[in-house]
Amino acid sequence: MSPKDFSVFERRRRQPWGVLTLVMLSGLAMMRNGVDTEPGPPQPAAAAAPDTRIGAPPAPGLEPLPFAPASRVKIPSIRVAAPVMDVGLDANGWIAAPPPEDPNLAGWYQNGIAPGQRGTSIIVGHVDNQAGPAVFYGLGSLEKGQHIEVERFDGRVAVFEVYGVEVYAKDNFPGVQVYADTGEPELRVITCGGGYSRTQGYSGNVVVYARMVGSR
Repeated sequence: MSPKDFSVFERRRRQPWGVLTLVMLSGLAMMRNGVDTEPGPPQPAAAAAPDTRIGAPPAPGLEPLPFAPASRVKIPSIRVAAPVMDVGLDANGWIAAPPPEDPNLAGWYQNGIAPGQRGTSIIVGHVDNQAGPAVFYGLGSLEKGQHIEVERFDGRVAVFEVYGVEVYAKDNFPGVQVYADTGEPELRVITCGGGYSRTQGYSGNVVVYARMVGSR
């Protein structure tokens, strides 16, 4: 990304949360051409469900980072190391997924919060494509306490700790809960999940809840 491109992102870094209204109502648009394999991608365990009554306490002395677009995401526990592209909303008002032809590619919702900023940033990716598993195939197997690292175009790395993993039906997606601003730097990583049929695709979305616990 050139300095000129970065300055454009900097000017729009605090887009109002109103741009997510349609997303909150609709959930996330993802691939509907997964592969008919058994048992399919891992699904979240009940023990990984976030405790929404309590939320995620901030790490002591943690300072949010300034705005900078995401460039790469790493999840060591499921062997994810993927470049990140900018995505917006599709024609139906859902967060657009990255192109399915590249299975190892994630997308950052560029009209929201940058990873490490105060607020909730969003990274999405496919669970599979016609050829097989994609970048977030193993997302549902994450456990509380595991880490997600997001590299940014300013050279900083935001480190997040998972505090919940859940799967939600697409026709009942709790957008307000998922995208809520807790007042602290948080991250949501989202892919398809739940049951799958060739005609309807995946019935739900896997959502990982994580809070920033450090940076470097």
